Amino acid sequence: MTINELTNNFDAGLQELYAGRAKSALRLFEKAAAEDNTPLVRSYIAYCRARTGCSCLESVAICMDAHREEPKNTDIYLNLGKIYLLAGKRKQAIQIFRLGLRQGRNMRLSAELNSLGVRKSPPFPFLQRNNPLNKYAGLLLTRLSLR
Repeated sequence: MTINELTNNFDAGLQELYAGRAKSALRLFEKAAAEDNTPLVRSYIAYCRARTGCSCLESVAICMDAHREEPKNTDIYLNLGKIYLLAGKRKQAIQIFRLGLRQGRNMRLSAELNSLGVRKSPPFPFLQRNNPLNKYAGLLLTRLSLR
């Protein structure tokens, strides 16, 4: 298999995944991994497995291993967060998406956070979110565009 075939398998896998065909994407990512088992490819395999009904815990473990090898890759954060969403762990997914955005810009990470309707952190994290001080300070900061 040549570099072009490997790239073609990965790119075709991405196209299949974004078209909603996770099983087909999984096969293509596995072909790409057979030649070059990069952390990024493994994270996509883990996400596709979670989407096709495999254990989310197993997929998280695979994705975490990929993250340890390549901690600055924002696409790995994206895949890990999506796996957490599939597992019903919204809070962990949001944390992972935010950590990914700290590593660098990624429009898909931002889009995921926006689609979840993530709230900003309260101005005074040691107080309850519904505390009047947090509420009004947050409104003021938002109006002043400081948050």
